Amino acid sequence: MKRALITGVAGQDGSYLSELLLSKGYEVWGIVRRNSVPEHQSSRIGSLGGLHLEYGDLLDSASLERCMRLAAPDEIYNLASQSHVRISFDIPQFTVQANAMGLLNLLEVYRKVAPEARFYQASSSEMFGNSVDPDGFQRETTPLNPVSPYGCSKVFGYNMVRNYRESFDLFAVNGILFNHESPRRGSNFVTNKVVKTAVQIKHKIAKQLVLGNLDSYRDWGHSKDYVRGMHMIVNHDSPGDFVIATGQTHSVRELCEYVFGKLGMDYREYVVQDPKFMRPSELTYLRGDSSLFRETFGWEPEYTFEALLDEMIEHWESVTVGPMAGSYTGLPR
Repeated sequence: MKRALITGVAGQDGSYLSELLLSKGYEVWGIVRRNSVPEHQSSRIGSLGGLHLEYGDLLDSASLERCMRLAAPDEIYNLASQSHVRISFDIPQFTVQANAMGLLNLLEVYRKVAPEARFYQASSSEMFGNSVDPDGFQRETTPLNPVSPYGCSKVFGYNMVRNYRESFDLFAVNGILFNHESPRRGSNFVTNKVVKTAVQIKHKIAKQLVLGNLDSYRDWGHSKDYVRGMHMIVNHDSPGDFVIATGQTHSVRELCEYVFGKLGMDYREYVVQDPKFMRPSELTYLRGDSSLFRETFGWEPEYTFEALLDEMIEHWESVTVGPMAGSYTGLPR
């Protein structure tokens, strides 16, 4: 039985990855950062049986070492971070401490306690910033030019993982994942914010949706597809860094148009823009080329952009109106 240790286990990706690994017969250990409201710590993973949870924090090396020794992992997945890009401008120091120094703390514990394990770092398309290759894609060779504290902190982590791999002969890898969403995404992220509020508007619970830049383009996929990719990278025959993306890009405006249209509304009647949701430095366009990853592993996403949004709409319909959710038709079960 393989053993895996996941930081950020209570998040969107951590919960889906836990489900995947448990289904493959792994013994899964997760590090949870203490929250004063315990429901927030386990709302995504509360129903998972056989999951071993321990309190810890990336900024507390002693807790990381304790968890590493308890788990004795074959695979380590670092999914913990301050992950909201816009908020990283408000709390840049914490973002850098958690995402950069926290990652370094974990690498040091990994190197000293479990050097035979395989290590996965959740890198991000935000590292590219507004660098785009001439064909309109970002790939493994695209220059990294981040435009946010979050993106800068992720570039540090990406380079440290490569440095530790080469310096200490560790099986440490980066997954450069483009935006990936699901019903489990935090509702302060734009996809779930749009879907949740649109459903509330339909049911007369909310009156308008307040957003920032409607003309930002992102490559959106489903978290379920992307955690499959994480597992593939970690179990490759040699360590490497790979982009995972759908290869399709859509604007926030297109996102609004689809979601509101699916609910029988015109988004233009309800969406307003507020400068407070604009980033000081905007990242306007992301579109990933995952050809290397697909050719290496035979990976293909199971969810389209539309299927992803349909699942999220169905979720918020269920949450918003309970037993009445069955009245909303046309969505995949």
